[in-house]
Amino acid sequence: MIFYDCSTAPNPRRARMFIAEKGLEIETREVSIAEGAQLSDKFRAVNPRATVPVLVTDDGTVLTENMGIAAYLEARFPEPPLMGRIPDEKGLVLMWNAIAEQQGGLPIAETLRNSHPAFRDRAIPGPSNYAQIPELAQRGKDRVIQFFDLLEARLTESAFIAGDDFTLADISTFVFVDFARVIKTRIPEGNTATIAWFESIQSRPSAKL
Repeated sequence: MIFYDCSTAPNPRRARMFIAEKGLEIETREVSIAEGAQLSDKFRAVNPRATVPVLVTDDGTVLTENMGIAAYLEARFPEPPLMGRIPDEKGLVLMWNAIAEQQGGLPIAETLRNSHPAFRDRAIPGPSNYAQIPELAQRGKDRVIQFFDLLEARLTESAFIAGDDFTLADISTFVFVDFARVIKTRIPEGNTATIAWFESIQSRPSAKL
C-alpha cells in the first residue's frame, strides 16, 4: 500500500490517525499543499481530482476519500474496531462522522478558504480555481460556534462521540476541533465535557502524528 499524505492538512490527518490506531505501517509520500504539489502532473496521475489523502491498495485500487480509506482498512484489518461492531454501533459511527464533516469540517474550511489570503482564487479544493466569497466566511464561523454547542450536548451524555468506545467519529471530530485554531476559534471555556474529551483524545499517540 501507498499512502499520500499532507502533514499540515486536516483530512490527511484523519486518515493518518486511523492508520496509526490500527497499528499499521504504510509507505507514505508527502504531498505539500502549500507548494501546490497536489496540482502537479505527477500527483494528478494518481488522483485527477488533486486532493489528499489517497490510499493505493496492494491491488492497485486508488481510494481518494477518508470514508473509502477507512472502510477498506476496517474490512482488511478489523482489530481494533474503529467503525463499530454491531449494526447499531456502525450506524452511529457513520452518523456522527457525517455530522462532524458537515457541521464541523465544512464550516471551518468554508471560513478559512473564503478569508485567508493563501486561498485567494482557491476557495474550493481540487483542480479548478474559485474566487473567495467573504460572506461565506462569516456564515462558516457562526456554524462552527453551533457545532461546539452540539458537541457539548452530546459529550455531556456520552463518553465518546458515537457511544462508549473510541471510533472514527472521534478521530474526525478531534481533527476538526483542533484545526479550528486556523480560524481563531477554540472550544469555549464553559464547554467542560468537550474540553475533557478533547484532552483525552489529544493524549493518544495517534494524535501526535
